[in-house]
Order: sequence, then structure tokens, then C-alpha cells
Amino acid sequence: MNLRHTDTNAADDSRGRVFGLDGNLYLPVVIAAVAALALFAVVGQLLALGWVTAGVVAGTPLALVLAWAVFLRNGRPPAYDRDLIEQLLGGGTFSRSAIQQRGLTEP
Repeated sequence: MNLRHTDTNAADDSRGRVFGLDGNLYLPVVIAAVAALALFAVVGQLLALGWVTAGVVAGTPLALVLAWAVFLRNGRPPAYDRDLIEQLLGGGTFSRSAIQQRGLTEP
């Protein structure tokens, strides 16, 4: 009886998951959380604004980074976020014709 042994390297295909986010995608979220805490302290203590105002000011960048990570990067192809933003801002397609890229029809 001859058994065949094949190396599959299935573990090399995954970049791992941390906090439910693929690969190293947790790093911008953690950095934004630390920056939000620092911004909260600066706005709340040094500028002497109210706690609610400081929370809104500090929470806005954190919410934007978290939304970017969860909705535009997590579980998506590598350049999905950039392609989506380019399409929304420019309305471009994958055509070589500049007229078709602007959404116009060729004569």
C-alpha cells in the first residue's frame, strides 16, 4: 500500500484575524483609538471645552477610521477602497477612452 503525502501550505493563504479584522487592519484602529484618547484629553483639559464636546471631537476621527476599516477594507479585495473612492469621485471605468471614462458616449 502506497500512501501519497502532499504539502498544501493552506496556512500561507490567510493573513490571520485580530479583533475580527483581517491581517494588520487592527493597527490603524488601535492607533486612532490612542490618538482619540490624547485628543480627548487635549480638548477637554487644555482647551477647557465640555466633556460632551471633547467626546464628539475626539470620537469623530476614530469613527471614520473604524468605518473605513470595517466597511471598505475588511473582507474586501486589496484595493477595493481606493477603487471605490476613485469611481465615486471620478466616475471612471476601465476603458482606455477618455470619453468613456467620463461617462460620455463616443460619436
